[in-house]
Amino acid sequence: MAAPKWVTLRAQWLGQQLRDLREANGLLLRDAAEYLQRDPSTVSRFETGEYPIRRPDLLALLGLYGLADSRRRDNLMRLSQDVWQKGWWDGYAEDVAGSFIDYVWLESRARQIRAFDNTLLLGLFQTEQYARAVITAAEFDADPDQIDRWVQLRMTRQAILKNDDGPHVLAIIDEAVLHRRVLGRSDLSRQFELLVEYSSRPNIEIRILPFSAGAHASPTGAFRIIRMDERFPEVAYAETPKGAIYVESPDNERLIRTYDELRRLTLDPQRSAELISAIAEELR
Repeated sequence: MAAPKWVTLRAQWLGQQLRDLREANGLLLRDAAEYLQRDPSTVSRFETGEYPIRRPDLLALLGLYGLADSRRRDNLMRLSQDVWQKGWWDGYAEDVAGSFIDYVWLESRARQIRAFDNTLLLGLFQTEQYARAVITAAEFDADPDQIDRWVQLRMTRQAILKNDDGPHVLAIIDEAVLHRRVLGRSDLSRQFELLVEYSSRPNIEIRILPFSAGAHASPTGAFRIIRMDERFPEVAYAETPKGAIYVESPDNERLIRTYDELRRLTLDPQRSAELISAIAEELR
């Protein structure tokens, strides 16, 4: 049996808005299908994102639904372009789960990324040596070529930190991460020196959650909250052993509050950088 086709988040978002517009006008699937001269099952696939809608059909439906708000029309048209547009990350679609390709797309569109990590450093901050070590440990049954592809993907993702319009990254790192011997002493020292360098950039804030904070609001582990432009909902992301979970607003309010609670317990950015530097020095 063939594996089911992965429906991207952007296709789902576009489809959901089309469904909302249709239902707001009191129209059935067959009404929209008749207007487009298509089968109702095709319109249904437009709305689920299983088959992303093409521009002519989208324009026709927006006309049928009487959407006069030019800003919302433009946003939907741009979202439609995103659905069909291929990005560099699509070259890795056969190497990783569809849900992670969605994450890389979210990352590439992000205006702000809030992250909490309690086991490993955020992938955007990792050196190649650190990335290879943690990927090899996690993907213990993968062959070397596959490991190479995953490391390459992680390194390529880091380009967003160098872009003039890159995201504002607000990272909270549990102090335990700084004491996990992922690499040898010298390589780990270089990793932490890079982390201090990142912390000095205007678009990056790194805060350490110290051991002295005691029990905290996220005992279940790491998560991300990604804010994009107004076309998209704010999305929370967490990985589990069975795959990734995405939570859109307003259902992600709990994770947003969790992040705020964690941040309240952290060292400020300067003291965090001093702690990281001290550990890097000890490892030399």
